[in-house]
Amino acid sequence: MLMNRHAAAPAEAIPDAIRSDVEMLWRYHDMRHELRPCDVGIGLGSHDLGVAVIATRLFHEGLFPRIVFTGANAPTTVERFPRGEAVHYREYAIEQGVPAEAILVEPRATNTAQNLEYSRQLLTEHRIPVQSVLIMSRPYQQRRAYATCKLMWPEVDVVCASNPLELDDYVASIGDPRRVVDMLVGDTQRIEVYAERGFAIPQEISDEVRTAFGRLVAAGYTSRLI
Repeated sequence: MLMNRHAAAPAEAIPDAIRSDVEMLWRYHDMRHELRPCDVGIGLGSHDLGVAVIATRLFHEGLFPRIVFTGANAPTTVERFPRGEAVHYREYAIEQGVPAEAILVEPRATNTAQNLEYSRQLLTEHRIPVQSVLIMSRPYQQRRAYATCKLMWPEVDVVCASNPLELDDYVASIGDPRRVVDMLVGDTQRIEVYAERGFAIPQEISDEVRTAFGRLVAAGYTSRLI
């Protein structure tokens, strides 16, 4: 209970001066997909254990019969997940009652495109037919994951989901509000840049989102910009 009380405290860690802009980007990246059963769930590796949390929950709810956890390590994750993102996600899921035989691990991917490419290859190797995928990611990665998948794997039906936390609760779970804002800003930039570079399909970006993004960049939240 002490941990829960502590987790609520960092709500004020997002400065009032930028809160409305952060909330704008937070809402933009939430695809708000209606969850439905899919052939496979794919959990994209990151520093956020919440990906494994939502994958485990949705598996137990019967949304998919098999999970692929995909991800190696990045400088931002190696300390937290020294054996690799996908490996740690698998361990968490098994601890929470997911049968080991229902999980495939893809331990090489270091970006979203590789997450999807290598997961697809792994499923093909295991002769698992896939017509629909439920992609689970960090909340602010949903839109980019969707756009990447629609380009790389256009024949599958794509549903996106994340651990359903409010912004302040998510910031508390990560424990580093600046990092969250920097990542939000970086992922917003990537929506347009990656489409221009042919890595993803284009996504609409409203004037309100562009304005919020610009103000956050001007405020110095730039560490994750390309």
